[in-house]
Amino acid sequence: MGVWQLVAVGLVMLLGLVGVLVPGVPGQAIVWAAVLWWALADVTPAAWGVLIGATALLLLNQALKPLLPPRRPHESGAPRKTLMLGGIGGIVGFFLVPVVGGIAGYVGAIYGAERLRLGSRGAGWASVRSVMRATGYAVLVELFACLLVTGAWLGAVIWT
Repeated sequence: MGVWQLVAVGLVMLLGLVGVLVPGVPGQAIVWAAVLWWALADVTPAAWGVLIGATALLLLNQALKPLLPPRRPHESGAPRKTLMLGGIGGIVGFFLVPVVGGIAGYVGAIYGAERLRLGSRGAGWASVRSVMRATGYAVLVELFACLLVTGAWLGAVIWT
């Protein structure tokens, strides 16, 4: 697989990660399709291993989704911009501090945005709790699963 194709696959995965944050966009399916595209073009054991792992992880995430609270962004009281900043913070955090940085980046970005908007530390944390109850857990679990798939793909591309 050529460099430009790898860049295109990476951009499709990034589109899928952002799609997780936007209601109505099938972010998980886009990330999985990008891994499938890569595995079909780069027929190696590592590529197929990542595809099998990605399929299992994303299917498990779909099976566990009904156990999480439903997304109700309007109940959190936070603007949509705050939720998008949280998602972007989670994506950036995942790659700065592998794996655990995604969670810290997500919650930290929501806290930072809400603290600036509301003006106090206590109000910022209260808003973070409200956001996490209304939408945060469902979005965080789905985003984290997609980030793990993206990280596995990136590791396999760098390793091979």
